[in-house]
Amino acid sequence: MTPNQLNFTLERVPPPREVDIVWEKCLRIIRESIPAQSFQTWFEPIRPFRLNDKVLTIQVPSQFFYEWLEDNYVHLLRQALDYSLGRDGMLEYSIIVDPGTERHQPLTVSMPTVKTPQNSRPDNFQNDPRLNSTPPKDQDSLQLDTYLNQGYSFDNFIEGDCNRLARSAGFAVAQRPGLTSFNPLMVYGSVGLGKTHLVQAIGNYIRNHFDDKVVMYVSSEKFTNQFINSIRNNVLQEFNDFYMKVDVLVIDDVQFLSGKEKTQDTFFHIFNHLHQLGKQIIMTSDRPPRELEGLQDRLLSRFKWGLTADLQTPDFETRIAIIQKKLQAEGIFIDSEVIEYVAHSVNSNVRELEGVLVSLMAQASLTRRTIDVELAKNTLKNIVMNEEKEVTIDTIQEIVADHFEIAIADMKSKSRKKENVYPRQLAMFLAKEYTDLPLKSIGYHFGGRDHSTVIHSIQSINELMGSDPDVDETVQKLRSYFK
Repeated sequence: MTPNQLNFTLERVPPPREVDIVWEKCLRIIRESIPAQSFQTWFEPIRPFRLNDKVLTIQVPSQFFYEWLEDNYVHLLRQALDYSLGRDGMLEYSIIVDPGTERHQPLTVSMPTVKTPQNSRPDNFQNDPRLNSTPPKDQDSLQLDTYLNQGYSFDNFIEGDCNRLARSAGFAVAQRPGLTSFNPLMVYGSVGLGKTHLVQAIGNYIRNHFDDKVVMYVSSEKFTNQFINSIRNNVLQEFNDFYMKVDVLVIDDVQFLSGKEKTQDTFFHIFNHLHQLGKQIIMTSDRPPRELEGLQDRLLSRFKWGLTADLQTPDFETRIAIIQKKLQAEGIFIDSEVIEYVAHSVNSNVRELEGVLVSLMAQASLTRRTIDVELAKNTLKNIVMNEEKEVTIDTIQEIVADHFEIAIADMKSKSRKKENVYPRQLAMFLAKEYTDLPLKSIGYHFGGRDHSTVIHSIQSINELMGSDPDVDETVQKLRSYFK
């Protein structure tokens, strides 16, 4: 057959369904508003089902999925609907209650929304330009970010040794704003330790107990953008008046004011005005004032007028309490063994800990599995590990056990046989070297041993490496697996 005799058949690609177009518009808004991990967990599994007049029906994998969306993303969904369908748009869920088989269609149940109609939107959203059917031209007007997230409260802020001073000071400020010696109150700490939660809890408490107090929460980035817009639009006096009339100013991440001289000048005058009138000022930062660079000395000196309190990485007991509180709020029961495993494995910050729990619950819902240690291990592999450091205590145990041809269970057992003790000590030594886990958590992963046993193991391997070339060679060989 010659090329001229070939028959070409052009397949006609069906045009996209209207429901797909509308849902893609919704996703455009949602994707820009939440972290990538949250978007992947909660919105990628959703399928647009049908569009009937102004009612959009989306299919979600489970009842838990539906409840999580309604409890955590209701206003974001409302915002997306306003953008894609207009303010009279409605949302309906089609919940898969039985995944079905090859011969039988999935069984679904429809759940009309009761939380996302227009009248459920907070007052602050009513004039929010982001809710128009066209993209906003100015997202940094003075009407934005004047509200607080009601989900942040003292009741769900778990107290521990890591945050006791900051929480106690915050609660004192909330009860008597502007009347304590904690003015300003500076809360600092690394990412994910609860700074924003704490300062918004203060703001929520004040707003709920003092009707006459105007509370303003704003990030330093938003403050800067508003300042720039006020200059561009020749309304700088309006900007100053707006902030000078508040009773409680909460400004998040003041370290980002670094290098912005004009913004700092304006903030300095606002700070002075509010402080002289006895108004409460609350700030957060990722480091103490003495370590802030690029900020004017006169600002730094004022930051030290009140109280500076830090938030530290939560200890094991506090992590347990955080997990239990989160599960209680969601009405979910998880075996204590799983809770301890997660608490021992995630010791960086509260945000990552809560992220693991959310993903764990989502995985259980999507796969219809019971939440057990095995599911927790698989979830942690996908979330906690990063590209630069993929070594976990589980991989260390697997590699050491394979090298010595013993079972991992023997390594974790109470056996004192040399063929088990030596590999166990090596694995503990490598766990200390390649993970960020504290000694107590390392011991937990080896049959619940205490930290003194871990210290003894590390010291024993160090001594053997200095006196026995074979041990040193074995350690180097095991290390090569982690490069």
